Amino acid sequence: MKVPLHKKIRINLLEKIQNGEYVENQLIPTEMELAEEYNVSRPTIRQAVQSLVDEGYLEKRKKRGTIVKKNKIQQEFTHVIESFDLEMNRKGILPKTKVLNFQQVVASEEVAENLELNQGDAVYKLTRLRYAEEKPVVLVTSYIPFELFPNFQQIDFTKEKMYQVFKEMGHPIKTVTRKLEVIKADETISDLLDVAEGDPMFYFHTQGFSENHVPIEYSISKYRGDINYFVFELAQ
Repeated sequence: MKVPLHKKIRINLLEKIQNGEYVENQLIPTEMELAEEYNVSRPTIRQAVQSLVDEGYLEKRKKRGTIVKKNKIQQEFTHVIESFDLEMNRKGILPKTKVLNFQQVVASEEVAENLELNQGDAVYKLTRLRYAEEKPVVLVTSYIPFELFPNFQQIDFTKEKMYQVFKEMGHPIKTVTRKLEVIKADETISDLLDVAEGDPMFYFHTQGFSENHVPIEYSISKYRGDINYFVFELAQ
């Protein structure tokens, strides 16, 4: 079966994006220039380019042309219990973590409800900024019951994986529940995640449970909307 011209051109343009000939935020040649390069009509070029726009590789900008978009990171933690570091490593992306805040606080009403504690009980509050290579990807604030982990603050979470620490301390995470919302970046999130104020963010609430459904973790995570997408796996 003969492959249509626009599909061949789409494949070739995609190869140029993936091998770095067209780099992130670069304008690709105009429709007229591409039509001359491939010796085809402009409608054929338009169809090939639109396919890559629809797939998220290119973006059309008014009065500028068509640019190469940032590669989005596929996040699978919606159906897999896996640390951020392990998921990034599996994708060949170097992860990095910056700890912004790590202290003992008293549980608010929201935190107490999600950890099945009394309001005012002692909890750890751990705020981390997670990177993929050098790009900030997600801001995570986690709350952990103080009573279950008396030596938790001795751990260096720039290096250690939280779920691995839970396991080593006798409370491995067995199940999680996650709720997804979409919010707009405020001034603080804009600065930390290097996005424009008002940009869309994926906002996850996560509860992690050990055996017998004991709550071990309550986390709120704010993911950049421009470089992340999420895979949900459903079975009947």
